[in-house]
Amino acid sequence: MSDLSTPIGEIPGVGRPAARALADQGLSTLGSLAGADWEQLADLHGVGPAAGRRLQAALAEHGEMMVHPPAPQRRAATVTRGSTGKNAADLKTHATAVDPADYVAGLDARRSREGHVLLELFGQATGAPATMWGPSMIGYGQTHYVYASGREGDTFHVGFSPRKADLALYGLVNLPRSDELLERMGRYRRGAGCVWVKKLEDIDLGALTELVTHAWRTEPGSC
Repeated sequence: MSDLSTPIGEIPGVGRPAARALADQGLSTLGSLAGADWEQLADLHGVGPAAGRRLQAALAEHGEMMVHPPAPQRRAATVTRGSTGKNAADLKTHATAVDPADYVAGLDARRSREGHVLLELFGQATGAPATMWGPSMIGYGQTHYVYASGREGDTFHVGFSPRKADLALYGLVNLPRSDELLERMGRYRRGAGCVWVKKLEDIDLGALTELVTHAWRTEPGSC
């Protein structure tokens, strides 16, 4: 996984013309694209849909996205339960030995409290141990993905990240009952591959528990 500070021109699959055109707009790093409007950027000379999809995919690996992102390719990725150890050479986010409880304890008071609630909720819903992935994501179980481009890697099945601005919940969308359960959950916004929540008081934890349980029991790629 590329870091958000990675220059756009170093993202695999993004050509020099696209990188130059984006740099002319003051967008030089992957992180600078978070919240940018793709419909406007797509009109720039040298910036094509393939580069847009690659950049959006790189952002999504960090729970970020562009506004009006490029439509994904119709060819679906293959996702299977379990890890294989086969990862793209630039994939930097891996499972670590950091204790998730220790990580959560070191956050600010509100996020620490919410993080401990989510540790218990996800743990009970999945019956699996929590594992830190990268510096800030907490995952349960493992899956392996292979994109249509051939890019592949291991990641977690479901998880969350108690970020400063929002709580990010992963692995809960694009499932047979996602829309139904999200409607019951309360206030949230949907991102590329994740659900964003401002604070736990905004949502129904019972509905979230049911959604996590449903996601955990659903085989990857079944919808």
